[in-house]
Amino acid sequence: MSTPYPFTAIVGQDDLRLGLLLNAVSPAVGGVLVRGEKGTAKSTAVRALAALMPEVSVVPGCRFSCDPASPDPACPDGPHAEAAGVSRAARTVELPVGASEDRLVGALDIERALSEGVKAFEPGLLADAHRGILYVDEVNLLHDHLVDLLLDAAAMGASYVEREGVSVRHAARFLLVGTMNPEEGELRPQLLDRFGLTVEVAASRDTDERVEVVRRRLAYDDDPEGFAARWAEEETALRERIAAARALLPRVVLGDGVLRQIAATCAAFEVDGMRADIVMARTATALAAWARREEVTADDVRQAALLALPHRRRRNPFDAPGLDEDKLDQTLDEAAGDEGQGNDDDPDPGPDGGGDGGGGGGVPPQADGDRTPPQGSEGDDTPSQAPDSAPDAPGRSTGAEQQPVAAAEPFRTKMLSVPGLGEGAAGRRSRARTAHGRTTGAVRPQGALTKLHLSATVQAAAPHQRARGRSGRGLVVRRDDLRQATREGREGNLVLFVVDASGSMAARQRMSAVKGAVLSLLLDAYQRRDKVGLVTFRGKEAEVALPPTSSVDAAAARLESLPTGGRTPLAAGLLKAHDVLRVERLRDPSRRPLLVVVTDGRATGGPEPVALAGRAARLHQAEGTASVVVDCESGYVRLGLAGELARELGGTAVTLDELRADSIAGLVKDVTAAGRAA
Repeated sequence: MSTPYPFTAIVGQDDLRLGLLLNAVSPAVGGVLVRGEKGTAKSTAVRALAALMPEVSVVPGCRFSCDPASPDPACPDGPHAEAAGVSRAARTVELPVGASEDRLVGALDIERALSEGVKAFEPGLLADAHRGILYVDEVNLLHDHLVDLLLDAAAMGASYVEREGVSVRHAARFLLVGTMNPEEGELRPQLLDRFGLTVEVAASRDTDERVEVVRRRLAYDDDPEGFAARWAEEETALRERIAAARALLPRVVLGDGVLRQIAATCAAFEVDGMRADIVMARTATALAAWARREEVTADDVRQAALLALPHRRRRNPFDAPGLDEDKLDQTLDEAAGDEGQGNDDDPDPGPDGGGDGGGGGGVPPQADGDRTPPQGSEGDDTPSQAPDSAPDAPGRSTGAEQQPVAAAEPFRTKMLSVPGLGEGAAGRRSRARTAHGRTTGAVRPQGALTKLHLSATVQAAAPHQRARGRSGRGLVVRRDDLRQATREGREGNLVLFVVDASGSMAARQRMSAVKGAVLSLLLDAYQRRDKVGLVTFRGKEAEVALPPTSSVDAAAARLESLPTGGRTPLAAGLLKAHDVLRVERLRDPSRRPLLVVVTDGRATGGPEPVALAGRAARLHQAEGTASVVVDCESGYVRLGLAGELARELGGTAVTLDELRADSIAGLVKDVTAAGRAA
């Protein structure tokens, strides 16, 4: 077994260490979500924490780690007779991104069911993690239904399994830690809310600190055991402090004054529901116990807010997490009132017990050390000095460029889906054969059996039992009897936006509406778990403003800064999109694309621009790319060029008004498949 990196040897990352330690003191806090760029010791810190957790006493032979002092009366391995417990280290269980539902919650033991004719439950990872740590790396890439199951178990402290004739409930109390890189896509807000705390981590910009990180890591890699031995004393002291804080926790007093501050803070930042209030109260109590105090102070409430609220105040998916600390201080002072619960003179304890309170889960530290609001946060108003129009003119690809305009208010869009039945990654857009979803039938397995259709297997084996000499309760099953379950659900697609940013689109009001429509489609893509890409064209060429990515936030940021002006090289935009899709088909052939062209249909510049655009469009049609053209033409006289482009693409056209879900044109518009008759 490899020697883990010592927790006390981690340099900096005060918020990360404090969030983990508070959950070690009080698992009821609800876990911690660690957000940050790659290479910032997220996984190292989580794995190092396991060595600090107190040992647990378990019932011998119990697969569900029951405490012998108070065994779970509903334990599937129970009831347990009185017996001396066996001490062992707390487990750290890692949940792989590709885990199945059976692996997470457990399932019917198929082997015993078929061979012995008994219903037996095979525990999953939730049972293994009971009274330990459950670690999910890249939690934002985990399938949504698995995240729901995971967080439900963490919130209730138990796992309920009702499937395949099995009804089981067992305790599942664990310290939940998730790590993620926001560049790879965000968690949905309702899932973010289920994590108790969140911390933002970033690599230090201090040269001396970076040098120390490298020095310690190299020393550990050269001699893990020797390096760990040098930190053994600090590790022992920290382990003892966690145990002492756990013992003190029940005696910590949460007064009415600080409860009022907690409620006022949650109300001031307009967080939804009451979970934030409860998490703040538990976190403040854990902070007091960690600081060896029996009473919660205003400083504890402030630190708890910085850890528990940033991810809950997002009003829409593109809001950056963070907290206005000036507003927080003002709210706490106002709530204190005559209660005398203002800021204490005692500094807020950091994870090492010192007086440095750290950043406390706010915005990640900037390079210059200043706390500046994140780009795109409230109050960030991008000025625009663009004129209301920019007519096409030769040679004006740069001279006619206008400053970006802000997007109009987003709206709920109709669902655009790819026709047919795909086999891509799980999502919420188009119909697909998936590993999860409703069971639609059974087939003979091609290769390894991955999902058994139990009733179909039994039906296939039943007629042959007498010929196979069956005796006893077990069912005699042969390889040919096995049946694979086929399931249908929804997949996520690659939504590639091709946006016309030329002079014909540059009227301020029109471009604002266009950006609002694209932003609305991006919100829809976020909710449906799509990958997105952005191609823009204007002047003489097209460019890939954003290669296909799972980070819809990045696409929204690129859209916001999109300048306009110049000619309309429509063919260049379609050809650039064709190149992007060709590469993506090689990288991820199972993910089907949806091409969304946002334009008024005009094409200018170069010889025969309209004919060239038509030939480029027919390339997409020939390859079967599902497409939709968002017609941005306005005014009383309309040329219908966008509709003609849609016919060349083999897709369909919708106006900006028809794109709205509440328009009278209908509730759902499926994209016409390429090659289907127009």
